[in-house]
Amino acid sequence: MKGGGGGGGGGAVSVTTGKRRWRSLVIGVLFLVILSMLVPLAFLLGLHNGFHSPNPNPNGYVPVHKTSIVSDLKIYDKYENSETFNHAENSKIAGTVAATGRGGVDENENCELKFGSYCLWRREHREEMKDTMVKKLKDQLFVARAYYPSIAKLPSQDKLTRALRQNIQEVERVLSESATDVDLPPGIEKKIQRMEAAITKAKSVPVDCSNVDKKFRQILDMTNDEANFHMKQSAFLYQLAVQTMPKSLHCLSMRLTVEYFKSPSVVMELSQADRFSDPSLHHYVIFSTNVLASSVVINSTVLCARESKNQVFHVLTDGQNYFAMKLWFFRNTFKEATVQVLNIEQLNLESHDKAILIHMFLPVEYRVSLLNVDGPSIHSKMQYISVFSHLHYLLPEIFQSLTKVVVLDDDVVVQKDLSALWDINMGGKVNGAVQSCSVSLGQLKSYLGENSYDKNSCAWMSGLNIVDLARWRELDLTKTYQRLVSMGEESKEAVALRGSLLTFQDLVYALDGVWALSGLGHDYGLNIEAIKKAAVLHYNGHMKPWLELGIPRYKKFWKKFLNQEDQLLNERNGNVYLVSRKSGIEFPGGEYRS
Repeated sequence: MKGGGGGGGGGAVSVTTGKRRWRSLVIGVLFLVILSMLVPLAFLLGLHNGFHSPNPNPNGYVPVHKTSIVSDLKIYDKYENSETFNHAENSKIAGTVAATGRGGVDENENCELKFGSYCLWRREHREEMKDTMVKKLKDQLFVARAYYPSIAKLPSQDKLTRALRQNIQEVERVLSESATDVDLPPGIEKKIQRMEAAITKAKSVPVDCSNVDKKFRQILDMTNDEANFHMKQSAFLYQLAVQTMPKSLHCLSMRLTVEYFKSPSVVMELSQADRFSDPSLHHYVIFSTNVLASSVVINSTVLCARESKNQVFHVLTDGQNYFAMKLWFFRNTFKEATVQVLNIEQLNLESHDKAILIHMFLPVEYRVSLLNVDGPSIHSKMQYISVFSHLHYLLPEIFQSLTKVVVLDDDVVVQKDLSALWDINMGGKVNGAVQSCSVSLGQLKSYLGENSYDKNSCAWMSGLNIVDLARWRELDLTKTYQRLVSMGEESKEAVALRGSLLTFQDLVYALDGVWALSGLGHDYGLNIEAIKKAAVLHYNGHMKPWLELGIPRYKKFWKKFLNQEDQLLNERNGNVYLVSRKSGIEFPGGEYRS
């Protein structure tokens, strides 16, 4: 009996333990279900509130106090995410969305036709709406719901009340199963007509206007919230698209890096060290992390030169892209020109103070928006100014044996022979550059400070610059630049403007405007004849020619110098990179993207 009793007690304990385990399992499952519901909700709320944050860098804008001109300056690193956001342009987008109801493109919207903007890009890439009827059904549903409560309170309108209720239920069922017009069931046109007839009849019935007005105001608030959300989302994605390296370019760089390490014995250093340091040759310097962009610069320069045997190109890049660059320029030849790829992270500089600046900085772009107040009319104009980065001020230290170099940005295309640049007598000036006189230094007084400089002098542009390194060393301009950039606490991009403009004060040799034409990355209104006559085309601005967002009518001048004979751009098997017929950009997958 005792043994039997002991066995029975053990069975009861086992059942109790099993129940506890089952209860714990149920609680755990319920916790996971609740958590799975909260995470998407938190994500959606984060998206709704996080697309458009306040400007974290108040120094991103430079106010200019002038009677007839008001300027705003915004700083952009060419390929890094900017720290500020264009609030004025976003306001223009918000106005467009509000004017068109649901974010559609109004053919008569007032885009800034001369300069690149979001609304111009959207107009060019407009696609036919695939949910026109769905949106119409939603609008009808909103209106029917607004009138239904008031109509239902009228005893004499029982028939209309039933019609409205029936139509509302049918439309709700259809919308629950349809996201686009192709999902709509057959005969949807008749449903739309019946709903329209019911709404028309409801509008003719005298009702309490306060209830309908309240409902419509709720609908308006919902619509405004939805429009604002999509506006911020579109502006954010546009900003991200123009400042992010395309996936295809990144994949090309990675593929080249892998190929380099697969066959390291193939890539050998050519015995041309004497050419790299020969001051009698024409030396070109390019700062770039973009394989194709730097290749186009070199290819266009070589093909347009009368002779290429005296041309030496120095491509400075970072460690991430070094091996890809090295393999690319080993596989591709450029007539008799010589190409040297340097990893800026491995440069051995004598001065420790200069060595701490070794980071990959590309030329910095500044967008200046000018409002010319002329009586009752106000005319706005946008201008991009690009200047040297911190890394450019190490040129005399990096190329100690050279006395003169030509610096080219990687967003330029050369159309004519540049050898005449080497014969220019700059008369003691250090930097030969094309000037942008649409913005004077006096207009930037609040940003440049109270330093001694000519307020009427013009800003100079990077892109095409001939630099006298011997004169630079004589004046020790690198030390001057370091002193100027250490005066403030702004971001590294912000101080580059003040440092560059003041370092070369009275030391800029103004090149003739035919040497370089700027604006192909933002100005829609450039004259084609002027483009053909220019020696160098500068795609300064957001709309680079290797991006889908690039201005289509200017892309052809860049695409024709793209080396499409390389195996990685033409093979059709495996992981390949093809040149798109539309944009001239390589895409993986073995097929063209149109």
